[in-house]
Amino acid sequence: MISLTINGVQVSVEGGSTVLEAARFLGFPIPTLCNMEGLSPYGACRLCVVEIGQGAKARLVSSCTYPAEEGLKVRTASARVVRARRMILELMLASCPQSKTIQDLAAGHGIRQQRFRQEQEDCILCGRCVRMCQEQMMAKAIGFRHRGAARSIGTPFDAKSDLCRQCGACMYVCPVCQLRCTYAEPEKAICGGCATLTPPCLSKEQFEDMMCYMDPCVACEIDQGQPTLRSY
Repeated sequence: MISLTINGVQVSVEGGSTVLEAARFLGFPIPTLCNMEGLSPYGACRLCVVEIGQGAKARLVSSCTYPAEEGLKVRTASARVVRARRMILELMLASCPQSKTIQDLAAGHGIRQQRFRQEQEDCILCGRCVRMCQEQMMAKAIGFRHRGAARSIGTPFDAKSDLCRQCGACMYVCPVCQLRCTYAEPEKAICGGCATLTPPCLSKEQFEDMMCYMDPCVACEIDQGQPTLRSY
């Protein structure tokens, strides 16, 4: 067993576990996009970043791929972590502004306006479809092509694949295929109208080192006197 500390709570997990698995074992919510149960960790979206270490040596790592280590100190919702996640979500929202999944994640992290120019892409290269096709459907009909800015997903040479069974699993797991009506104007890019959102307390200065990570927020429910559903 490996012992590590997450948000001040000590936990023991089996060897080979990731930081994400250890955090979820304790009930600490960490948002993910490329990560999916049943698929191998990929670490492409970086949305699951956490802060490890202390002081000047503290750094951000992707929790879905970083292994749990003996004595490791992890913070899942520090100010640095929250800023990084929000920036990642803003960039994803600019790439695929009509994705329901990305819109809900953005709205849940307090993002109310898109600052970057919309690209209207149809892929964020999360690799879900590729791993689903290879690991669950055992087909390997699609994969990554090229590198850098030219990187894309498809069949070799864009030819029709004889391995594809047209099962639709790639579309089922794609976060961009789940579209939502939206506007072209950046200030209206985040809908959130059909989502029930309980935002974390990200704006309170007293939580500079550690933001509120409760879901739903216990303090907000105490202040209200009873649990409430809030919408925007």
